[in-house]
Amino acid sequence: MGRAIAKFNWPAMVGLALTLGVSCGSEPPQIDRPLAWDTAPFFNPPPEPDGAAQELMQRYLSNLRQRGFSPDHQGIFLQADLTRLAVHEGTTLRSAASLTKIATTLAALEKWGLGYRFPTLIYGTGPIAEGRLQGDLIIEGSGSPFFVWEEAIALGNALNDLGIREVTGNLVIVGPFYMNYRTDPNVAGNLLRTAFDPSRWSGEVQSLHAALPPDTAKPQIAIRGSVVTSPPVPTATLLLRHQSLNLANILKQMNIYSNNVMSEVLAQAAGGADAVAELAAVTAGVPTQEIQLINGSGLGVANRITPRATVAMLIALERDLKTQSASIADVFPVAGRDRAGTLRDRNFPDGTLLKTGTLNSVSTLAGVLPTRDRGWVWFALINNNGDLLQYRTQQDIFLQTLAAEWGSVPLQSDIGGIPDEPLGDPLRIERP
Repeated sequence: MGRAIAKFNWPAMVGLALTLGVSCGSEPPQIDRPLAWDTAPFFNPPPEPDGAAQELMQRYLSNLRQRGFSPDHQGIFLQADLTRLAVHEGTTLRSAASLTKIATTLAALEKWGLGYRFPTLIYGTGPIAEGRLQGDLIIEGSGSPFFVWEEAIALGNALNDLGIREVTGNLVIVGPFYMNYRTDPNVAGNLLRTAFDPSRWSGEVQSLHAALPPDTAKPQIAIRGSVVTSPPVPTATLLLRHQSLNLANILKQMNIYSNNVMSEVLAQAAGGADAVAELAAVTAGVPTQEIQLINGSGLGVANRITPRATVAMLIALERDLKTQSASIADVFPVAGRDRAGTLRDRNFPDGTLLKTGTLNSVSTLAGVLPTRDRGWVWFALINNNGDLLQYRTQQDIFLQTLAAEWGSVPLQSDIGGIPDEPLGDPLRIERP
């Protein structure tokens, strides 16, 4: 959106200057004492780099060197508010692994917003009579990355509520419909077919159904035809509209488990890796060359991001999320709150918000360390060309050391959080 440009009445401005006794050619009056705002803490940030942070960073690098890992393969960036506390190779591109998902998260939020829901539309090509849909059942996807067993069970029950227990024709998949992180339309369609027929359920599906509310029925729909794909939607009647979890919940699950399929699906829907990289860089205010991606998941060493850009993206996320009455803790895991996924078997200070990344010989970590003395400390640790277990151990020790130096406090935000939404909620399925 363009900005309005003020129009000045220059004759009036000159007249005002003469009225105030200021000659257009004379020296302006000098300020000989500091203004009140000039001495405010905001305009006098701590010196850069922070002495304590610099010393602890050098100790961290020394510990890595003693284990045979060259400092030349490490990137570090620590920042509190506008102050860079400690930096090592901060603008050097390195393999970022799943820190790539930070860029995907930022791009998704910029494109859709936290409340966005991916629709899946359900059509029938014939009438419903005596429990039969006399024709095909059509599923039109829009790229939802988190359509899983619980969602399929709810959809099957909604079709039962319409009186459908048998489909005489085919199950037709149209558009980007994914299920259980499988993106092949034939595979996704057969999974949906299984969800509609409890006689096909595995023990896993039985357990997931048992965890749903006690009154959740088991759908009963027999598909007599085959699973087929079709580019356009054939002439049909809209039966149901399924809405996904909101984007906030999708992103949180994606980042807790570092799910590669979810992140790649979102990146493709947002325009692809190049579009994600450019949008993330522009939003974060860093040069576009500091975020170079080949996909949205981080799989592959060619996904390269600088430590500075990583921190800038996290800060941009928190800034933008506040405008949506949320915080960065709504879309990333927090140590002590989230104990599943990538935080298992790690030793982070409680309250630390984190995103991990792992490839062969690459271990990365970024997030926010809330402290008593420095406030929120944004950090990025990008370790390449080394042993994963040793890198992880040293990352954990480094964060614990920073927390001990500056005081560890809970991660608090003045913004209310986004509530978790349950999978398989029938209220997200509507009739037209």
